[in-house]
Amino acid sequence: MINVTIYYTEGNSACDEVLAILEEIKNEKEILITKININSDFSIMEKYRDQVPLVLVGPYRLTYPLNKTDLLVAINATGDRQEKLGMDENYREKVKRGSEISRTDRLTLWLSRYYILLLNIVLFVYIGLPFLAPVFMERKLELPARVIYAIYNPVCHQLAFRSWFLFGEQAYYPRALAEIPGVKTYEDVTGLNSEDIGKGKEFIGNPTVGYKVALCERDVAIYFSMLLFSLVFMITGRRIKGIPWYIWVGFGMVPMGLDGGSQLFSFFQGIVPFWIPLRESTPLLRSITGVLFGVTTVWYVLPIIEESMIEGRSFILRKVAIINHQDK
Repeated sequence: MINVTIYYTEGNSACDEVLAILEEIKNEKEILITKININSDFSIMEKYRDQVPLVLVGPYRLTYPLNKTDLLVAINATGDRQEKLGMDENYREKVKRGSEISRTDRLTLWLSRYYILLLNIVLFVYIGLPFLAPVFMERKLELPARVIYAIYNPVCHQLAFRSWFLFGEQAYYPRALAEIPGVKTYEDVTGLNSEDIGKGKEFIGNPTVGYKVALCERDVAIYFSMLLFSLVFMITGRRIKGIPWYIWVGFGMVPMGLDGGSQLFSFFQGIVPFWIPLRESTPLLRSITGVLFGVTTVWYVLPIIEESMIEGRSFILRKVAIINHQDK
């Protein structure tokens, strides 16, 4: 039997017209008509509301306006195709899989609906744990604090002079090279050479200067902005359209790359040529470039993921509808 799926809305004259034609064809040919009201699922409605009535027959996708001849051609071509493929083992296996809802289908359907909630939970935990490290240190709970620092060590440089501090005299202690007026520098409060990266990573803090967050200033900005945008994306019904890749590159990657990359030479003073400027960024610049990268990244990626999830959900809901029709 050939399945004919129609996406429709009630009270739509074009949909009623095509449904009437399909019922007429059903009296002449052995077909199964699967009706999917796009208003039954928000994402399906968003995807198909400008395309109904939409008819799917085998590999054929028919959009309005269409007539009985158009539908018969697609139905007959699909029937011929099924007859030719009927002896193929792979095709029979594919048909068998299409007649049952697997665990993978159920998982895919669940993820397509709740992936954005899961993402927000993961981001919240990921950005929240680094702030617990200084809280634990301040309350003399050194073991759990050091566990958190160790967990984030592989994904962040954790340099003290590029990190936020809690419970101390200042919120940050920049290198002297940053030339930020009115603040104590990393060198002032530690007596350490800021070119010694190893010491910069190891220094967690003390009761006077406070204790550093387990993620650097830029990473905090990146992941916090990702979380905020992801929450907005979820609250607005995942309707936000994506941005072009060149916006992501130009406004997200390039500023962060320039700000971060231009600091590298400052660790090789006395080695690099005199004509290469030595600079150290500031918490403000790191935060701005981090936010730009975080926002543009999720703004580019999330709509793509959503489109993929809608496709998967549409396919499985159609599969469920066909199976339910067959069982009647």
